[in-house]
Amino acid sequence: MKISFHVTACVSIIALAAGPISASQTAVSPRYPTNAPSSVPSSAASSFQYSDLADLVLSAPVIADATVRSTVRIKPSEAPGLTSGQVRLYVEVDVGTLIRGANGLPPRIGYLLDVAPDARGRIPKFKKARVLLFARPVAGSVNQVQLVAPDAQIDWTPAAQATVRQIAEAALAADAPTVITGVGNAFHVAGALPGEGETQIFLTTADQRPVSLSILRRPGEQPRWAVALSEIVDESAAPPKPETLLWYRLTCALPSTLPDHSTTSLEAADAVVAREDYAFVLKALGPCGRTRKL
Repeated sequence: MKISFHVTACVSIIALAAGPISASQTAVSPRYPTNAPSSVPSSAASSFQYSDLADLVLSAPVIADATVRSTVRIKPSEAPGLTSGQVRLYVEVDVGTLIRGANGLPPRIGYLLDVAPDARGRIPKFKKARVLLFARPVAGSVNQVQLVAPDAQIDWTPAAQATVRQIAEAALAADAPTVITGVGNAFHVAGALPGEGETQIFLTTADQRPVSLSILRRPGEQPRWAVALSEIVDESAAPPKPETLLWYRLTCALPSTLPDHSTTSLEAADAVVAREDYAFVLKALGPCGRTRKL
């Protein structure tokens, strides 16, 4: 699935939370921090895929659906570190829904935003734009957040929010797939018939949980493969569904070829088959599809 939307903040943003809003308040006076956000060239649009959103979700302890309330242009003299040709804005957003965040958020937050005017010198208009924010809390202050990446504020769409929620729920589940860190040893056992055999490839993980790939070949049949999340490969093992967290963990982490160290214990002929089976798995998984520059 490919999700297309405008990137509303093509910058590195430091978000400053405004105080809770009472019924008597009509505006929030911005306090401009002295530390400047590093600017990133603005772009007209961006097409994020599942893996792009997964990158953001997994790096963001706080995810919110918010609406831009106002923007204030800051004088260059009050914008230290501003890149030539850029304009610094103070943006206020009203938080609508907290998708992820253990400690909640104030109803209104603000942040600095450096943007590039268009060819006619016009500044992008963000007022009333609905956005998704991917952020982290600031140590020592419950009223501050910081976006996790320069592009960690994106235009809200139903498809984007649905995908973000699905990834966040999968990441917090008790059986959430572990982080794949590499490829371990590979083994191949030839069958009794020519072209028959089974390959098992063990993966390394961040928390030492077992993950392995199994590829079964039979004469006259297409190879079958599965991923096992336990020490034993049983009937429940299957390939991951596309655009799921397990699929993302595999396709975006596995190297493009089977490492040489994985086949050091194999005979030359078995090593060739193991490499072919590994390539078969990668082809079945498909590309990671990441478009963001990390």
